Amino acid sequence: MAFLLNKTALSKLRHNPQKADETLMRSRRGIHIEPGAREKALLAADPSLKRFKSHKQSVRNLKRVGDVLTIVVVAGCCYEIYVRAVMREEARKNTEGSA
Repeated sequence: MAFLLNKTALSKLRHNPQKADETLMRSRRGIHIEPGAREKALLAADPSLKRFKSHKQSVRNLKRVGDVLTIVVVAGCCYEIYVRAVMREEARKNTEGSA
């Protein structure tokens, strides 16, 4: 935890108050400075990657399937625990009744 605190912007501001303005300006570069030619080229759409682009609807459906599978697995685990508890109680009653 201490390692993470040493690397945050707040710790930099706390240790170097005179560089506070400079650090804040660097963290908000997108708001204050127009991106250069290299950044614009990197952010431009690449037609060769278009077939790998995920669509919102398909991602939403995949998340829904994952949620349903999670619920099914949890329900199955709960059912198994319940069945084992009932079987144990029945075995306990049978041993007490026969003894």
